Amino acid sequence: MASESNPNRVPESMTRPVGGTEYSWCRAITGGTGIAVIALLLSRVPKLENLQNTLNKLQIFHPTLRSNVRFDGSANSFSFVTSADSRVEIHPVDSASTAQIIRDSDDPSAEPHRIILEHEMNKNTWIDPHRWPNGEVGVFFVSLYDLGDGEERILTFRLNTGACDRTSAVTLLREFMKETTAADGRGNGPGAVAETAELGKAIEDLVPSGKGDKPFWARGIDVLGYSLNAFRFSNLNFVDAEDSNRRSQVVRLKLERDQTIKLVAGCKGRGLKLWAAIASAGLISAYSSKNLESGQGEKYAVVTLSDCRSVLEPPLTPNDFGFYHSGILHTHDINGEEKLWDLAKRCYDSFASAKNSNKHFTDMSDLNFLMCKAIENPNLTPSSSLRTAYISIFEDPVTDEYPEPALASAGVRDYIGCASIHGVGPSVAVFDTLRDGKLDCAFVYPSPLHSREQMDGLIQHMKAILLEGSSSSF
Repeated sequence: MASESNPNRVPESMTRPVGGTEYSWCRAITGGTGIAVIALLLSRVPKLENLQNTLNKLQIFHPTLRSNVRFDGSANSFSFVTSADSRVEIHPVDSASTAQIIRDSDDPSAEPHRIILEHEMNKNTWIDPHRWPNGEVGVFFVSLYDLGDGEERILTFRLNTGACDRTSAVTLLREFMKETTAADGRGNGPGAVAETAELGKAIEDLVPSGKGDKPFWARGIDVLGYSLNAFRFSNLNFVDAEDSNRRSQVVRLKLERDQTIKLVAGCKGRGLKLWAAIASAGLISAYSSKNLESGQGEKYAVVTLSDCRSVLEPPLTPNDFGFYHSGILHTHDINGEEKLWDLAKRCYDSFASAKNSNKHFTDMSDLNFLMCKAIENPNLTPSSSLRTAYISIFEDPVTDEYPEPALASAGVRDYIGCASIHGVGPSVAVFDTLRDGKLDCAFVYPSPLHSREQMDGLIQHMKAILLEGSSSSF
């Protein structure tokens, strides 16, 4: 039990090779996709000793957080290595440096923690494995930014998605909050986290027997189909496909509580999940932005990411850190005549049918293979953009356990969490959260392939579509 554990004990060292999905993320992150960041806007200056104690405890209980990714150039392979004495160091950023980062932003009047979030998402520690010190680099980095005005600070957690998926990052945030609000406030709480004794296994090693099987010939046909269809997928218009020096940027969409209640009720009343409504609004908005002739059809690709922990063998929990999501790619023909709820049902039914057929397991290696091929051969993607789909979204939103008063008592004014996609990936990645009963989405996109003005327009139109749909009767 966590309460019986010694938070100051020396943890063990462990090593294991990465699995197929983890390997794909190790490849993707070198180009800029998969840098996960949580940025917390703090209302008061944290005591560094207390903050370090909390981080030390979380690293002891979660071996993944004290792991390095090791690269073997001779074998072109990666592995996770957990050191017994590894400890994340808090990197302080003074007020002058923070102010310069904000001034250099393309949107300096925006929320400061959103600007710092973007800055962190574009700090790629994993960019070139051949230049990693001693052939390895950590998966977890922490920085504390001084805003210069009063007590406010921005605390960031930066993670390698291949080692920590969204569920892992959410667990990290929740356990950090629990430890921060513990009785003595010094990171010595009463065992809020449950201990994980070892590095988790790769998702491929936990797929239930028979559910990931696919005949060789069928796999070959599916890979060929995915490859050929990629050239036919429509997308947002590219603003600048020539500039390969890309960055990930973020636009937020927020709904009020009453608006969120209506939207969620509209989904439940139609037997749908929230992601289907958001993705459908995105499809309608993307098509509309092109001002095409009436009735002209386009085919868009959607990737819906599902957390597989509960259906693995043995089942895992959110406390098991690692990458345990799998994506299902589904395509939809759009001609401008679609209504929100009709299209949402079509999206949801397509995904549900694929999932019921175990495509989140059977197609896992196919999609990993194609992601790596796109990285190696960008010309296989439209305009060599490395865009493999229009939009990606999670099957279930994060439901925040902390209402605003609880956040305030912990010294947190606001936070944003998402991951970079400026390497291989979709044009839009959606990270949706239900916070204190209100929908809060971070939309990540690659710039300058797409512009902030373009994305602002897209997201505002999506919001209008969702609100209009929410007001309609069943």
